[in-house]
Amino acid sequence: MAPAVSKRLVALRRERPSWGPHKLLARLAMDDVAAGSPATDWPAASTVGDLLRRAALTRPCQRRASVAGSKPALTEPDAPNQSWAIDFKGWFRTGDGVRCEPLTVTDGFSRYVITCKAMPQTTAACVRPELIAAFCRHGMPRALRSDNGNPFASAVGLAGLTQLSVWLLTLGIWPDRIDPGRPGQNGRHERMHRVLHEDAARPPSATIAAQQQRLDIWRADYNSYRPHEALGQLCPAALYTPSPRAYPEQVANWDYPADHHVRPVSSKGYIRWRDGTIYLTEALCGQNVALAQGDDGDWAVRFRQFTRAKLSDTTNTIRPTRLACTAAADSARPGPA
Repeated sequence: MAPAVSKRLVALRRERPSWGPHKLLARLAMDDVAAGSPATDWPAASTVGDLLRRAALTRPCQRRASVAGSKPALTEPDAPNQSWAIDFKGWFRTGDGVRCEPLTVTDGFSRYVITCKAMPQTTAACVRPELIAAFCRHGMPRALRSDNGNPFASAVGLAGLTQLSVWLLTLGIWPDRIDPGRPGQNGRHERMHRVLHEDAARPPSATIAAQQQRLDIWRADYNSYRPHEALGQLCPAALYTPSPRAYPEQVANWDYPADHHVRPVSSKGYIRWRDGTIYLTEALCGQNVALAQGDDGDWAVRFRQFTRAKLSDTTNTIRPTRLACTAAADSARPGPA
């Protein structure tokens, strides 16, 4: 390859040590087009890999074992905002000893990083304002993919609901949870976390303010400058568009069908039914649920358009079920925006 080409490749690799040959070639080609430069005779990616090894700019790749049969029944988006992903990157301490746990939100189709915020805690009180800010800037998704940890899901209570997930349900956002212990089901998001760690958190900044400034710069770079191989070497910003689903200033009350028995949920998570009380979950306190009798005589326990449990008509015992949309509310399930 021409010396000028190898020099540019090595220089960009030193600037972007986490980028591989394909990404380096794509970025330099885009820079040439933007600058109106004559066409360059670019080498093959394998040749660039040899160049990087000779320049001692590579490190051994650690292969991760794949998990057989791990494909979940999750929302696979084919357009922006059909499914977002949310997670905490994992905590570290800044130079002054303060705990930092970045909250990240990405669009599943375009890989666009919507939120990257250094958080002091992983609580719903911290997460909800950041989600509201994201909804106001970009509109709302159809689904939000997460793991099963707090504040996104709970091991107690029916359907794993938390106060945060109940709030999302009131907005018509489907809680698209991965299977426990299967982070690979959110692999796009996990891969982004690895890039974030390499580019913006190693080593940590001196203070939280400095770390947030670094995360903001990284987010802009990731969205608008860094080519993505899964996107045909386009940047996420080239594919992402805001959602037409605007965040409502006030959530409208839900009208249940006339054949449903509506019950308010107490502050302790109970509803009154027949001559007693039944525990659901404290996450629904202050909300109304409804019970609808099915053909088998048992009762479906519903919150808005979502079925979350079955109540036996004979024993009056409740059986948790996976969260599901009612047959009459399929439009609430993720679909084209």
